[in-house]
Amino acid sequence: MAVSSAFCPSSFASVVASAGDRGSADSGARPRFEKPASASFLRGSRSPRFSGLSSALILRFPPNFVRQLSTKARRNCSNIGVAQIVAASWSNGSPSFDAPRSAFSADAVVVPEAEGENSNVVGDGGLGSSFVESQILAPGKPKVSPAAAKVAASFSSDGSLAVHAGERYGRGITTDGITTPIVNTSAYWFNNSDELIDFKEKRHASFEYGRYGNPTTQALEEKMSALEVAESTLFVSSGMYASVALFSALVPAGGHIVITTDCYRKTRIFIQNELPKMGISVTVIDPADVDSLKSALDQNNVSLFFSESPTNPFLRCVDIELVSQLCHNKGALVCIDSTFASPINQKALNLGADLVLHSATKFIAGHNDVLGGCISGSEELISQIRLYHHVIGGVLNPNAAYLILRGMKTLHLRVDNQNKTALRMAQFLEEHPKIIRVYYPGLLSHPEHHIAKRQMTGFGGVVSFEVAGDLETTKKFVDSLKVPYLAPSFGGCESIVDQPAIMSYWQVYYVLGRDISGPERVSKYGIKDNLVRFSFGIEGFEDLKADIHQALEKL
Repeated sequence: MAVSSAFCPSSFASVVASAGDRGSADSGARPRFEKPASASFLRGSRSPRFSGLSSALILRFPPNFVRQLSTKARRNCSNIGVAQIVAASWSNGSPSFDAPRSAFSADAVVVPEAEGENSNVVGDGGLGSSFVESQILAPGKPKVSPAAAKVAASFSSDGSLAVHAGERYGRGITTDGITTPIVNTSAYWFNNSDELIDFKEKRHASFEYGRYGNPTTQALEEKMSALEVAESTLFVSSGMYASVALFSALVPAGGHIVITTDCYRKTRIFIQNELPKMGISVTVIDPADVDSLKSALDQNNVSLFFSESPTNPFLRCVDIELVSQLCHNKGALVCIDSTFASPINQKALNLGADLVLHSATKFIAGHNDVLGGCISGSEELISQIRLYHHVIGGVLNPNAAYLILRGMKTLHLRVDNQNKTALRMAQFLEEHPKIIRVYYPGLLSHPEHHIAKRQMTGFGGVVSFEVAGDLETTKKFVDSLKVPYLAPSFGGCESIVDQPAIMSYWQVYYVLGRDISGPERVSKYGIKDNLVRFSFGIEGFEDLKADIHQALEKL
């Protein structure tokens, strides 16, 4: 069966009729009797969306229509978006098009309801609803949505959650496809004004505008909420935008925040250069300096404690449980940027943090092909950030959401492999005579190893170290490597190496309009000329070790 790539309503209708007549046992299609495409049918509750063809007719395909098309037909149909229209719009369980849509909009931020009896969510593994409720309401535990609790009750591992949460059990778009469809739309339509009013007054669940929500992105957010044991998650266009949205939404004018010395350079720039314009003051402490934190909490009305853990690039670790107790006693929120850990290695919310932030560009997406960021936490806090986000923008493209969803399915496999490689490599480097110092929380020599061992299940895939030599010697080492790419970023399948003195601080770092000189860079931030940050991918350990060995031999 051949289908022309040009959109032709008459020929397309014949394909539909042909596919609809073949409800064979092999295809799994169920017979569905539709009204004939008469003029009265076309004058139904919805006006035609395409010339000569109503949207109702397009959407009343057999449930397995896409699978019934031949491979060649599907390839040709993809040129006109037929497969996407079908996948994104019909429900397997009902012949009606009027399936409720999930509620995320500027006017309605709604916690997803628990699935009803017609849902495709499976049972709770014999544990019963009382178990689910206990997980949601357990004292001292972060609140999770009912949907996330049901999924968690069905699985016992992060690996299963990474593959199935937000998709197999409870996906808003019901299709035969294993993968979640990409819903490329900028707006969503309503049947009539009364339905729109019901939506505005929160009696009708729907999306409204692309900046306020997207079904593909919602599936991604639910997957991350399940992994982080969070009530809600917001995905945005980048990790840096997630930080900006967090500060802007939750820290009031005249507020005070506490951050740590070691952190992502652009986060530091925003905090030092932009927050003072909002009247927000800052205290900077060492990640392990609990006394300075206590002092800052006593002397200031602190709104937020914000720190990476592990930090960039020295992989320092914050005692999340202790910091959370101290800050909560003073009414301050705690946000942990867990990008270097990923939710596989660390669950900051379970340790007491109010919010956890990720640059999803890194380990979460994992393929060096997409930008994204996310914040997880209580519905109350995420709703505040979401409202700010709805006004400002910074929307994650649905195509990017799809790529991150795809990447997350192997998150646990990749991170486990990277944990093992990085630990073995850190041990190898620490014993090498041409390496002065290694920074990795899995090593006994790391200043916060005892903290990392207590609150992490793995130590991550990034190792920083100092080469015995100056800037030029270190450049020679980096340039002699053959496996990793010389590039920014980390956490992907491909190994990446960089020399921070050049990559991040080479005459482009401005504080109050002036460059940071070499000595000042070292004294303020500890970034020496010989520092190397190495993100290990999923290549073979022996290949990576041999490459590092040959590069060091050339020094």
